[in-house]
Amino acid sequence: MLTDASPPLSPAPHRAAPFLQIKRVVKQFDEVYAVDDLSLEIAQGEIFGLLGSSGCGKSTLLRLLAGFELPTSGKILLAGQDIGALAPYERPINMMFQSYALFPHLNVWDNIAFGLRRERLPKADIVARVEQLLELVQLKPYVKRKPHQLSGGQQQRVALARSLAKRPQLLLLDEPLAALDAKLRKKTQLELVDIIEQVGVTCIMVTHDQEEAMTMATRIGVMNEGKLLQIGRPSDIYETPNCRFVADFIGSVNLFEGTLEVDQPDHVLITTPECRHYVSHGITGTLGMALSVAVRPEKMMIQPQPPRDEERESLEQVGFNLVHGVIKDIAYLGNLTTYHVQLDGSITIVRVIHLNDARYEATQLTWGDPVYVWWDGSDVVVLTH
Repeated sequence: MLTDASPPLSPAPHRAAPFLQIKRVVKQFDEVYAVDDLSLEIAQGEIFGLLGSSGCGKSTLLRLLAGFELPTSGKILLAGQDIGALAPYERPINMMFQSYALFPHLNVWDNIAFGLRRERLPKADIVARVEQLLELVQLKPYVKRKPHQLSGGQQQRVALARSLAKRPQLLLLDEPLAALDAKLRKKTQLELVDIIEQVGVTCIMVTHDQEEAMTMATRIGVMNEGKLLQIGRPSDIYETPNCRFVADFIGSVNLFEGTLEVDQPDHVLITTPECRHYVSHGITGTLGMALSVAVRPEKMMIQPQPPRDEERESLEQVGFNLVHGVIKDIAYLGNLTTYHVQLDGSITIVRVIHLNDARYEATQLTWGDPVYVWWDGSDVVVLTH
């Protein structure tokens, strides 16, 4: 009970409703669940990346949002409105396809203006909007060119401008950079994000390219077999995967199968055929339970001699997280080198990424060299499924 002396109660902080709500959506084709009981909330202005291998259901989900497919069950709400019964042309949504689908007989200006003319907008409004978009995507010098006279990156920007011309509330990108070569793709990733952020449109991007998703998206959802396995910021998905599939799918990872030996609040000991692992946190598991140990290759150290005690993260870790083997393969990529080390008495091969931060290394490792590989307990992720 409040008294006269009591301070006034502060109002509860208002939490904005999600802009897009996907509620327990299922899409079934015969006996196959392309999308399986999927729920997702996306904030206004967010760039959300859907990541997964071919056939995982990510493109089907995009088609459900666009209205090209109807869900078997579940609801899709955009700005609070149920859009499940709306035809594609009735939805305030636009989709940019992987092939760009530009009209080959129209020049850049007319490609961008096509949808606006179909809506019978006043000519002055069409001209103003097309000119604004041409400025945004930096294509004013190319307005009279046909698609075949443009580079891949220029075609991609025309397709984006056309998708934004009708000012959609939601923009869907299906493998937007797949048609570009590797160098142009890296450059275009940042350009595309800048344009989307300037316009302020909410965006869902489907890709199987992990680097693309992690560069462009504010959050990522990893899909497999129609289900969303994990949602989070790129750093969360990479550093703290919640299952074996996500750990193995995102980036490169070394996985060891073992059993829980000790589980204390501040550390865990896990025994695998390769070595004993010290993990710098508890997991609240059951002794003897089967689990996986995941270590990213760039978190590992490699050298010809065993690490000194003072090189370890703590003295408690001496003798743990240490293996010995022979270098079987080397991949030199300029800024980094990946070593493939076959462990002694085992078929297990671990990958170690070494950053080439000096022009000449004091110790040059090569094929056939015996080496020690070790890592810190704070860099270990324990996966129970």
